[in-house]
Amino acid sequence: MDASRSVNPVLEKWNRLSRSAVGRWVFSRGLALFVPYSGTIGPQVQRLEPGRAVIRMRDRRRVRNHLRSIHAAALLNLTELTGGLLATVSMPADARMIITGVSVDFLKKARGLLEAEGSCPVPQSNERAEIEVQVAIRDTSSEVVARGTVRALVGPVPAK
Repeated sequence: MDASRSVNPVLEKWNRLSRSAVGRWVFSRGLALFVPYSGTIGPQVQRLEPGRAVIRMRDRRRVRNHLRSIHAAALLNLTELTGGLLATVSMPADARMIITGVSVDFLKKARGLLEAEGSCPVPQSNERAEIEVQVAIRDTSSEVVARGTVRALVGPVPAK
């Protein structure tokens, strides 16, 4: 089996662990340890597949601002993590990616449990291309509190 057809290693770990609440917690905790800055928001991965991701963030004092709402930087962090993780699991196993840009529109004060849902096209090869991941962050009443775009440059893993 050639590398372009093998399973993406991050997606493979998710598929193995996501069958139970404990497994999803282990994956989310491992992600927070692997990406320390993004781990500061306490991400909880709920769904992850090529083209779609859902990540939750609880409302805690450490992510709040002086207005008693979730800080814009925490929302940006959640957007970037959702988009970056989604781009990672959407590309072929023989590709790599780097985020080249993130933009977020803050639509209303964010409070309570938030859920970021990302969607993107799924690259069919490791050819150099930019993909855009769209992320919407909703509160518990399903109102969109922030909307963002993560741009990622996908390309082949260099030969050793």
